[in-house]
Amino acid sequence: MLSSSQGKLVRNGEDKKAVICIEGNIASGKTTCLEYFSKIGNIEVLTEPVSKWRNIRGHNPLGLMYQDPTRWGLTLQTYVQLTMLDRHVSAIAAPVRMMERSIFSAKYIFVENLYRSGKMPEVDYAVLTEWFEWITTNISMPVDLIVYLQTSPQTCHERLKKRCREEEKVIPLEYLESIHQLYEDWLINRTTSPLSAPVLVIPADDNLEEMLHRYEENRDKILPPSHAS
Repeated sequence: MLSSSQGKLVRNGEDKKAVICIEGNIASGKTTCLEYFSKIGNIEVLTEPVSKWRNIRGHNPLGLMYQDPTRWGLTLQTYVQLTMLDRHVSAIAAPVRMMERSIFSAKYIFVENLYRSGKMPEVDYAVLTEWFEWITTNISMPVDLIVYLQTSPQTCHERLKKRCREEEKVIPLEYLESIHQLYEDWLINRTTSPLSAPVLVIPADDNLEEMLHRYEENRDKILPPSHAS
């Protein structure tokens, strides 16, 4: 349930619970990271609501966007913004919440990429920006830590080809390179926008076994002290 505090809508009584967002390029290993921490216990894990993006009342806006981004980019990103907002403001079921991406990367990475690549008309970009600014001004969505899985576009491209998701078959290396650069500008170079949380960078080009070891090494940096041990 939402209540008002200092002009912003906030969840009642949940301000002391930690929220951690796992960020990174497509196929950077976010799902593996979330699965690892979900087994530790007393941590709520929220994956991206991709199933909703693939089926809204029988329509697949995700697939449509990849086929014709100029026509369907606004449609998908409006729905992404709504579903990610729902993730942020929903009641937290455990002392720690880990989210796959966030409403912030939806805007700073994916909307920005559509616009900069010339595939989103300026009026669509303006509408999405107005919505985003209203949401972030009026609704409290605290994030305590951003974990950035820093992966080369080439590694992501190889992983994409192996996992064979239908909508991803049309994704070229150039698209992954653009997404990578926007992530670098946002979380490393800090040139995109002010950051609302500290950032922990984890190199994520290695194989599964190495990555699981790396998550274990960084456990105490990622989780609050009461959950790190």
